[in-house]
Amino acid sequence: MEIPFGRPIIGPEEKTAVMKVLESPILVHGPLATQFEDDFAAFTKSPHAVSVSSCTAGMHLIYFTLGLGAGDEVVVPAMTHVATAHAVELTGAKAVFVDAKLDNGNIDISKIEAAITPRTKALAIVHYLGVPVDMPAVVAIARKYKLFLVEDCALAPGAWVDGVHAGLHGDAGVFSFYPVKHLTTAEGGMIILKDRDFAKKLKLLKAFGVDRTHGERKVPGVYDTVALGFNYRMSEIHAAIGIEQMKKLPGFLATRKANFEALEQGLAGVRGLRVLPQPTGGRLESCHYCLSVLLDEPLTANRPEIMAALSARNIGSSVYYPQPVPRMTYYREKYGYDAALYLNAARISDGTIALPVGPHLGIEHMNHIASNLRDIVNGVVK
Repeated sequence: MEIPFGRPIIGPEEKTAVMKVLESPILVHGPLATQFEDDFAAFTKSPHAVSVSSCTAGMHLIYFTLGLGAGDEVVVPAMTHVATAHAVELTGAKAVFVDAKLDNGNIDISKIEAAITPRTKALAIVHYLGVPVDMPAVVAIARKYKLFLVEDCALAPGAWVDGVHAGLHGDAGVFSFYPVKHLTTAEGGMIILKDRDFAKKLKLLKAFGVDRTHGERKVPGVYDTVALGFNYRMSEIHAAIGIEQMKKLPGFLATRKANFEALEQGLAGVRGLRVLPQPTGGRLESCHYCLSVLLDEPLTANRPEIMAALSARNIGSSVYYPQPVPRMTYYREKYGYDAALYLNAARISDGTIALPVGPHLGIEHMNHIASNLRDIVNGVVK
């Protein structure tokens, strides 16, 4: 049995949709990107959605539009993909890191205020592995200090807090459609938000700051540039894939949840590890990107051995994320690294194994993973 960690599910519907685009005269600036925005907005119940070329581009676009630059700071989690911090750094502003909670990997809300200074202009949170942050407390902090609140929702389509989709509690939420995410466009991203004027600014600046779309130009090729902007647009090819993936997303999410629950049950009682929980059915609703197990500290040194044994049995696994971002070379050399500030992020980075629950797999695969991981760990635990 071969069990890859992730695999995009591309069917005949996506292939047909892409071929239709390739056979048309419009590969960008067309109606499909707009349709995909509308479909995603409907799913998340968002007033506005702005498609972009990647999640990273979307976050950078937000900070650029806010006018962030040298001397400004943005509070971000230490436990995240480096893109969360890079999007800040690319504006010339500084990413200021906050440790994680050990129980679920999300930002430690109790430590956010200590990281805020007079230079802080924004706060970014991450819904780690699709586990939603308890947003009301974060929103209260952002409003108290008048900070723009960004939700990094790269792994959070289908995550809800108090009946509101992730990304709509703060001022903007940004999603990723990388191949192994909950849905894919091959590459791409989406921003959701409630502010119509800010959405209009994002749409202007993601397309060079050009003042009119192709359809709005009375004379072809004639337009003005009213602002400094980027080429962060999503092509019609990517949007065509996304439209078809949106139709399948509810089924994808249901399979992920069922797989997670089956694997969690299969791992119950395994010595030397615990499953990071993912809440469902209450105020917080996870979207189950993967199942992450935290090894007991004595076993942490055996993680490479355990993952190699899984690989030898054709079971894919991964690590989310390989290091706390402030410990990575770029940030460590630029700002220094105080290990005492990021104990939980380091513990998660160094001691977890991410296991697959994606819709390319079924319950029989979960049983196989659980049985083999139990066998492997039992052979290591003394």
